Amino acid sequence: MYSSFQILKNYLRYYWNASNGKGHGVHSPFVFDFIINVLNDKKNQFSFESIESLRKHLKHNHASIDVVDFGAGSNGQSSSQRKISDIAKKSLKSPKYAHLLYRIASHYQCKHILELGTSLGLTTAYLSQSGATSVVSFEGSPAIASLARKHFSELQLSNIKIIEGNADHTLSDYLTTKPRIDLAFLDANHRAVPTLDYFNQLLNCAHQDTIFIFDDIHWSEDMELAWKNIQAHDQVTQTIDLFFFGIVLLKKDFKVRQHFSIRY
Repeated sequence: MYSSFQILKNYLRYYWNASNGKGHGVHSPFVFDFIINVLNDKKNQFSFESIESLRKHLKHNHASIDVVDFGAGSNGQSSSQRKISDIAKKSLKSPKYAHLLYRIASHYQCKHILELGTSLGLTTAYLSQSGATSVVSFEGSPAIASLARKHFSELQLSNIKIIEGNADHTLSDYLTTKPRIDLAFLDANHRAVPTLDYFNQLLNCAHQDTIFIFDDIHWSEDMELAWKNIQAHDQVTQTIDLFFFGIVLLKKDFKVRQHFSIRY
């Protein structure tokens, strides 16, 4: 992981070079629509009061649980005690980005959503209320998966399925069922090799309208390497860099590969 200072430097470089997020001078009809009707949408407001109330509760829940971590910086072989409040503060997507995920899934009518990295389930909950038929979410830590299931029950969300265990194994098993994937949100193992492996596996179940969203693409040198490799992939026709999110499209009617950086 980059230091806070390096991430700030990277962000300032991104902000300086990115388009202003208003749509001016953008020649891609898809990206123009994305800026106007998704990034800057003020009409598509859904009440997430119950989810945000849960967020506040979790940030003040100092109970400890045993967490197994398969991500960057961990060998995934042992568990450690962590406070739920610390997990909530460090791992949960902010309301700004959780709501963006909701708007993307809603605007593009993504019915079948796959998420790598459930965490405490707040992002999953946002996605589930977008009009999705199903949200399949993968979580490595049994204790965290158990908490997320409890949260979904409290929020009365019935279209979510959690697959528990190391995604290095569980994802390939699930994909043998050849599921339809309209949107894939990858927020799991923040290392280049696993990220690229997940992407290549998911491509086998993707269609030309599938949207991939990668979290923390500038989090580390490893993740930036993964992002560059994804941008260069033969099946990728357009990408959008929002700094904290990287959006990947496979549409075959985009004849010229284009990469955009947009302030958000």
